[in-house]
Amino acid sequence: MESTTQIKNNLISRIQNSNDLSFLKALQTILDASEQNLYPLSSEQEEAISLAREEIKKGNYISNDAVISEMKEWLKSK
Repeated sequence: MESTTQIKNNLISRIQNSNDLSFLKALQTILDASEQNLYPLSSEQEEAISLAREEIKKGNYISNDAVISEMKEWLKSK
């Protein structure tokens, strides 16, 4: 797995070697957009996301396939 530093260095090198104006402008647009807070969140929402990330790290989640299977079974019983 590549480290953050390796990826950054690779990107810097590729950007420095590029003369493709369209590519560089597109990359600039991506970077500009990533710096903006596209979805302003309340402190409660940020806390809920933080708690959910901790639960995922602990393995406390159900796979999408398991949920779909469970819902199909539930719908059959209705």
